This record gives sequence, structure tokens and C-alpha cells, in this order.
Amino acid sequence: MLLEARAERDAERAEKEQRVTERDKLAAQNDRLRHLIRQLQRMQFGRRSEKLDPDQLNLALEDLEQAVAETEAEQEKVDPVLKRARVEKRRAVRGSLPEHLPRVEVVIEPEDTACPCCGGTMQVIGEDRSQRLDRVPAQYQVVITRRPKYACRRCQEGVMQAPAPARLIEGGLPTERLVAQVLVAKYADHTPLYRQCQIMARQGIAIDRSVLAFWVGYAAAEVKPLWRLMREELLRSTKLFADETTAPVLDPGRGRTKTGQLFAYARDDRPWGGSDPPGVAYVYAADRKAERPIAHLDGFAGILQVDGYGGYTVLARRNTVQLAFCWSHVRRKFYELATPGPAPIVMKLNPKDVNKTLTVVGNISSGDIQASGGPLPGAWIPLNVRSI
Repeated sequence: MLLEARAERDAERAEKEQRVTERDKLAAQNDRLRHLIRQLQRMQFGRRSEKLDPDQLNLALEDLEQAVAETEAEQEKVDPVLKRARVEKRRAVRGSLPEHLPRVEVVIEPEDTACPCCGGTMQVIGEDRSQRLDRVPAQYQVVITRRPKYACRRCQEGVMQAPAPARLIEGGLPTERLVAQVLVAKYADHTPLYRQCQIMARQGIAIDRSVLAFWVGYAAAEVKPLWRLMREELLRSTKLFADETTAPVLDPGRGRTKTGQLFAYARDDRPWGGSDPPGVAYVYAADRKAERPIAHLDGFAGILQVDGYGGYTVLARRNTVQLAFCWSHVRRKFYELATPGPAPIVMKLNPKDVNKTLTVVGNISSGDIQASGGPLPGAWIPLNVRSI
């Protein structure tokens, strides 16, 4: 009797501890959710200088999703029915894998295929198939290039040997594929060179960051002619899109970064049935002065689609470039007029005209020209251009 009471007491204690643990986990998740809500509110309604960077928001979402997944995995360990239900749900929504990926089939046979009744050999009548995404870990290898020398035994002269293949970096260690991987990791996957050195060090490969920087510099020199060719091809276009964004740049000697500008000049005529292939050329500049796009677009004559940046207006004064302003920016100005408020200009405008203009601009910006119902009212066109 006493043993049963102690066992019951221990079971109640264990259950209580389990409930306390679950409560603490749920409280931690709630704290994460409250923090995430505050970040979302700051991103949506906060001042521009206080708004959250989207990348920082993604980090917060990852942390929250990982915590939720950990809790769900622990719940499935103690509840088989819940686990089955979630497994079926995952199978229904996981989607399909790309067809171009190689398939590796693994056949799992029963230990014994003899019939348990008569002992005869059983035949295959069907199968269950499932797919999982796998990854072959990246593996470094050493490429040994051998160039045999041939000579005739009967002649004293005439040694033959195949010429050495050209290398991106003569006398260097990397193959072209390794240099390409370093470039993709640095610029596409945002993996700094020092982190790539750490990844290599895990496999016993000791390469200094300055060596990787040397490889990147050599690759940039080889790619630059291609960039020039792309830029020249784009400048021959009749229509271009231009935009710029800030880029933090290291400022040696000051111990901090400075703000540079990355200009993008793009062409994509596919939506209008154009035959020119799409392309984009990026140009870095130390600042955002009007002379930058003037130098970048030297030789271009045509339509340049831009936002409200005034530097392009100076370029248009040369009479070789015609500016086409962005409909999204135009619509933003009308939206500000249409929102409730005591702005004096709103009192002089007909609200129906403002709403109609918003609808027309929205249809044009979405590509639905037919639904726009005709051109904008003539009185609005000068207001559009001047307000940008």
C-alpha cells in the first residue's frame, strides 16, 4: 500500500514537472511572438530611421519557427496519433522535387521472401515509393595534371609533349571551378572570404583570406571585358530602366563603413514582344551626384525609365534622353492626395477625379491598359511630371 502511494506520488510529480516544462516553453514562445509583433509594428508604423530591416525580420522569424518545430517534434514523440496526423499533413503540402535532379533508388527487401504458409517463393505485386531530398557534401579534390614527354629511341632529337593548358591564375593553386565557387559564395550567397577560409579549414585546407581576395581580383579582371560588352549592348537599346541603391563600403583607416551607390541599368522588352535579350549592368559610384549617371549613360539615346531622383533630369537636358517616370511613384503621389487630411490642395480637387486617376494609374502599372478606360485627364499630366 505504501509502495503504491509512493509510486502515485512520483508519477504526479513527474507529470507536474512535465506541465511546468511545457508551460515555460509556451511562455518563451509567447515572448518571442510578442517581440516579433513589436518588430512588425515598428517596421510598419515606425519612423523611417527606426524601421526594421527585412533581413533582421527574417532572422527573428527563423528563430521563432525553429522553436515551434522543436516543440512539435517533442510532442510527436509522446503522441503517436498526433505524429501520424502531422505526417499526413506534411506529405500533402510538401510539393514535388525538380525533375532535373538525379534520382538514386534504394530498394529495401524483406529479410525473407518465403511464403509463411507453404514455403514457396513470393512474387512482387506492388510497391510503396517515397522521395526525400538529399545532398552530397561538397568535397575538395586535387587535380594532378600529367604531361608525358615522348622521344624516339632511334633519333637523338625530337621530344614531343602536349602544351600546358591555360590557367586563370598561372602558378596558382585553384582551378577555374574553385574560383567560380568562391565568387558565387561571396557575391550570391553573401559568405565573406574569411568565413570561406573557415569552411576550408574544417577539411584541413589552410588558405589565407588574402589569397582568396587575390583569386577574386584576378577573376574580376577576366570578367570585366564581358561586363563592358554587356554595358555597350545595353547602351545601344532604345529603352532602359535605371535605378540606384545605397551600398556600405569599407573605409580603411576610419574603422567604419561609408555609403556608396550601386547603379543598375536594365533592359527587358519581353513583355512588349521585343527581340532584344534581357540584361542588366551594375556600376558602382562613390556618391549620387548627377554626373554619375551622365558618365554611365554616355552614348545612350532613347527612353530612360526612372524614379523621382533629380540627377536624371540633368541627363535629360541633353535632348538625347527622354525620361519615363515610374507609375508606382506617380500613383503614390495621388494616393497621398486621396488619403483623408486637411491638405489645402485636396480641397480644390474633385475626390472623384483623384479616385479615378488612382484606378487608371493602377491599371496601367499592372499592365492592364484596356481597363484603364483611356488616357489620364489632361489637367493631371503636368502635375504628375512636376510632382516627381
